[in-house]
Amino acid sequence: MSVLIVGSTALDSIKTATKENPKLLGGSASHAAVAASFFAPVNMVGAVGHDFPKKYIQLYRKHGINLDGLQSLDGTTFHWSGEYAADMNHRRTLSTELGVFEGFTPHLPDSYRDSEFVLLANIAPSIQMHVLEQVKNPKFVVADTMDLWLNIALPDLLRLLKRVDAFVLNDSEARQLTDERNMVVALKKIHRLGPKYVIIKKGEHGSILSGPDGLFLAPAVPIQKVVDPTGAGDSFVGGLLGYLATQNGQIEKNLRKAVVVGSVVASFCCEGFGLSRTTKTTRVMIDDRCKLVERLTKF
Repeated sequence: MSVLIVGSTALDSIKTATKENPKLLGGSASHAAVAASFFAPVNMVGAVGHDFPKKYIQLYRKHGINLDGLQSLDGTTFHWSGEYAADMNHRRTLSTELGVFEGFTPHLPDSYRDSEFVLLANIAPSIQMHVLEQVKNPKFVVADTMDLWLNIALPDLLRLLKRVDAFVLNDSEARQLTDERNMVVALKKIHRLGPKYVIIKKGEHGSILSGPDGLFLAPAVPIQKVVDPTGAGDSFVGGLLGYLATQNGQIEKNLRKAVVVGSVVASFCCEGFGLSRTTKTTRVMIDDRCKLVERLTKF
């Protein structure tokens, strides 16, 4: 089944201790859509300006991503610039230029409204809700977020959480949302806000899935060198939902494997700047790395 993904489409300028790359293809929708495309057809919703390179449009199409919901607006594309510390665990934002994204109000094409698997990638919760209200009868809805929305749009986010099946956030955001240091206690509090499933991302330390069957702990894939972690979280949730959309049976039965698949796709993202490594990845490479995780965790 196809996956509907709405989020930011951006140009990212990324600086590390060894290299600097200007205006790479980025944004939560871009990373998530490419990740999901390894498994299922993707319908993407986003907005770009007149400066958006045609080569990036071609890259989307190379991955079979449906761009009927990508709006080309008069103005400049959302641009983010950031710098990573040498350990790659800390980054600081150098500049944020919203461009056409500032007034973005997505309207779904009719062909998107029957989507059964929906990813509300990291954008303002009011926009996430606006999109969700246009989908007729979704089977499984996942929402991602970030600390910014916890700071400036918490009431909107809390309303959204009552409408989604799964909620994805990192450990620091979970602490901020619940005022709890212990993740097990934090998970219980987040469930009470609405989501049946909660996934807490812990970066290089993997992730925690919580649902009706209890907890599942998934490791991060060990890689020799992290080049650029930008978009890894979006790749994680995109790969997860793309995999789920291809599986038969109950969501709960497939969700643990989906978390591992998401971690694997995210590991490829970290091995190159922007989407450069992810777009050179194949389904065979993903499957092989999933088997590696299985060998590493079996006892």
